[in-house]
Amino acid sequence: MHHHSPAPTRGRRRRRTALVAITALTLAATLSSSPALAGRPGPGPGHGPTTPDLGRNVVVFDPSMPVADIQARVDAIHAQQVDNEMGTARYSLLFLPGEYGTATQPLQLKVGYYTEVAGLGASPTDVVVHGKVETYNRCLSDDPANPNCLALVNFWRTLSNLTIDIEAAGQDGCRASANFWAVSQAVSLRRVNVLAAEGDPGFSLMDYCTAGPQYASGGFIADSRFGDVVNGSQQQWLTRNSEVRSWSNAVWNQVFAGVVGAPDDATFPAPPYTTLETTPVSREKPFLFVDARGAWNVRVPAAAQGTRGITWANGMTPGRSLPLRDFYVARPGDPVHRINAELARGKHLLLTPGVYDIDRSVVAKRPGTVVLGLGHATLTAARGAVPLVVEDAPGIVVAGVTIDAGPTKSPVLLQVGRHAHGPKHHAKGPDRAEARRDPITLSDVYFRVGGPHRGSTDVALQIDADGVVVDHTWVWRADHGVEGFTEGVNGDTERWRTNRGRVGVVVNGDDVTATGLFVEHFQQHNLVWNGERGRVVLFQNELPYDPPTQADWTKPDGTLGWAGYKVGDRVRTHEVWGAGVYVFNQNNPSIVTERGFEVPRRPGVRLHHVMTVNLSAGTIRHVVNDVGAQVDNSNTGTPSFVTSYP
Repeated sequence: MHHHSPAPTRGRRRRRTALVAITALTLAATLSSSPALAGRPGPGPGHGPTTPDLGRNVVVFDPSMPVADIQARVDAIHAQQVDNEMGTARYSLLFLPGEYGTATQPLQLKVGYYTEVAGLGASPTDVVVHGKVETYNRCLSDDPANPNCLALVNFWRTLSNLTIDIEAAGQDGCRASANFWAVSQAVSLRRVNVLAAEGDPGFSLMDYCTAGPQYASGGFIADSRFGDVVNGSQQQWLTRNSEVRSWSNAVWNQVFAGVVGAPDDATFPAPPYTTLETTPVSREKPFLFVDARGAWNVRVPAAAQGTRGITWANGMTPGRSLPLRDFYVARPGDPVHRINAELARGKHLLLTPGVYDIDRSVVAKRPGTVVLGLGHATLTAARGAVPLVVEDAPGIVVAGVTIDAGPTKSPVLLQVGRHAHGPKHHAKGPDRAEARRDPITLSDVYFRVGGPHRGSTDVALQIDADGVVVDHTWVWRADHGVEGFTEGVNGDTERWRTNRGRVGVVVNGDDVTATGLFVEHFQQHNLVWNGERGRVVLFQNELPYDPPTQADWTKPDGTLGWAGYKVGDRVRTHEVWGAGVYVFNQNNPSIVTERGFEVPRRPGVRLHHVMTVNLSAGTIRHVVNDVGAQVDNSNTGTPSFVTSYP
């Protein structure tokens, strides 16, 4: 049982050096390129004048196309995107209602970076892929003796709104054993229906065929129905409002909320399951669909309280449908003043795939406005702008958008609500009942500070509005990338000075709920929660890799380091389920952090199933406040758990 991933070669970084060895690694023993073509395909059934022009990087397939032609197109896009981690290409692959592939000629889709695969049906059962939709371990080296294959950097991809009828014809013995979805942060799987009879190949969240079992680092499932799921080497995962027949094992944070068939968590931390019978508040992500008349629409699901199971079991997901003509369809290069003018006159916003340079704020202020990104559409801050501002109005939904810091420091990357900054200074916004009934919602909204280029921000996501729902986000200050990410201690020290991100998420609003909150590597607290009655279902955090000295990682009051999860000293009510803070002080292994979680000692502030872990360098003395055993280089990969606090 080893703890270390293979060493990187040719100067390419791995994401983590040390990871826990787990019993799932025995699963392998028991479980028996041309350039991408862009644009829409030629005419076929369903392709009339109603098919919108969504740009060259939205590819629409219909079931009349030969399987070989579809296979060639998706293979070409995968070949382009499989290693394009820091590139600018973005793709949305959309499937009109119907069936694709057969038992003898299955469609085998592989999904690379910045690629969205989605069905265009009103229900996930309207689009059926006979075959697989997969992501494998990525091999970072050409050296056959040390290929350095892992899933730890398989970020930024999306799968939604279709049925996978798992067929493995033509694949080798190992590959035929499951549908592999070996992914890490910023990957969502929503409205997916997996057909697999008991005993047939199931769905594996790790790839145990490419260079054997390897590590994976987290993801998200919502509103989906599965047979048997192999979690394998996944370190943390949130499954919300879904159905599973079985779920195999867990590593550190395996969280289920409102999931029919979820495992029981009574023996936590052996295994480390965290199971909530229902999800406190949820709203599913908006999705494109084509109706029976061939018209394109966006379905905007309604918010709900105390939910369990899928939304589409008895027909259309509850909510409202908006015709695509109600959207301004934006393309990279469109000036912000044009986008804002369209929003101001009542349009919703559809961001087609690509990178948008944003030199002044895009502002969503009309109640019920939908901002929907396709294919990981990316807003990059220019000249220190705040790329996106959401006013304090009910029902605004932002979904499928990535927001990048630019080289000139932005005060914030996404501002939600424009109350006075700081806790307890709210101006008048929507009343609590209205915010509860129709909350501002962020779904699959991702943030990057550094990575493809230098980035700097004070705060990535600031929420000043009340009642907001954050449904899956990854807020990342980059630990590796293209510019300013040279290897070695000096390189790490340079990154600490140039890749600036003070705090990942600040929540000042009351009654905010987060389901799937991944925040990593910021230079002070990764999360600061000042609002009352906050709820978090799954929190995953890595402290920064790169503080050069202990002095750089010591608070002004002398406390050693900043807790990854900080609840404001005046907060009276707060609750979190399934949370972890990890340390990997790669730059200086002698650095000490006093505690992973810092919260007021009050009966209304409650933590369930929280942990810290050392990934190979550095020390965290306590899990929460002064409770919980130390993790350090003597117990690498072994979590320190606190089942409940206080």
